[in-house]
Amino acid sequence: MGNRFELSVVAQNETWANEKIDAGINETKRIERLLTTFSDDSETNQVNSNAGIKPVAVSQETFDLVARSVMISKVTSGAFDISYGSLDKKLWNFDQQMTALPDEVTAKKLVRLINYRNIVLDKENCTIYLREKGMRIGFGGIGKGYAAERAKLIMKNEGVTSGVVNASGDLTAWGLQPDGKKWTIGIANPDASNQIFSYLAISDLAVATSGNYEKFAVIDGKKYSHTINPRTGMPVTGIKSVTIITTNAEIADAMATPVTIMGVYAGLDLINQMADIEAVIIDDDDKLYTSKNINLN
Repeated sequence: MGNRFELSVVAQNETWANEKIDAGINETKRIERLLTTFSDDSETNQVNSNAGIKPVAVSQETFDLVARSVMISKVTSGAFDISYGSLDKKLWNFDQQMTALPDEVTAKKLVRLINYRNIVLDKENCTIYLREKGMRIGFGGIGKGYAAERAKLIMKNEGVTSGVVNASGDLTAWGLQPDGKKWTIGIANPDASNQIFSYLAISDLAVATSGNYEKFAVIDGKKYSHTINPRTGMPVTGIKSVTIITTNAEIADAMATPVTIMGVYAGLDLINQMADIEAVIIDDDDKLYTSKNINLN
């Protein structure tokens, strides 16, 4: 999936534990084949290649994931949108060769095709149709969390009572460590990602962090995050990192980006209205904000 997955299991028998880890790994590989945009025969690419042409029949699993994604788009007023795949990656590569931002008019044109309202779902026939030619969906904002959650479910069904699935920082943990304590999760320092900013003790929870230290460009001395606002087509500024803590890795993964796009106050207002979900935000001035039920040491 273009990301590093680490799976950990607490068990008395190493051979047994490795078998369960293999089951979790196989599940992530299955999901990659289902959702990847790097394979012509994946369901994602079949939907994309028929944009503006016809609906495409997909598996119930893909249909349900897209339906949940559209629901999150509605909740976040479009700040989360899986049709972001329509963006021209040549203009938004966020590497060392990127020396200037596109002008605002060009940027606005680039995001014309990003519109979750143009994802048509036919529940009866289990089809997905993208209304506009050139539209593309992608699961970069939710796929890691979904795969982590599925791997956890497979391993739990195999009898694993304690473990961690870490999908490049988006992780889900259940049960307890061998010493009986909760799992200790570190939140990266956005100014030095190899250092820990704060710790959380969790069990049966998921944590995901989105930060401008992951992928960015520095233009005229200013740091621009790889996160693009789907309304303006311009990179998000103002927030260094957003960490989401909730009961489901898919939701944690999906909510980190829209909170970043919405900004500190609108993002926290949304989180505070939702059940069983919390957020920790660090802005560009290193000021810390948390949702109402978070206490950090």
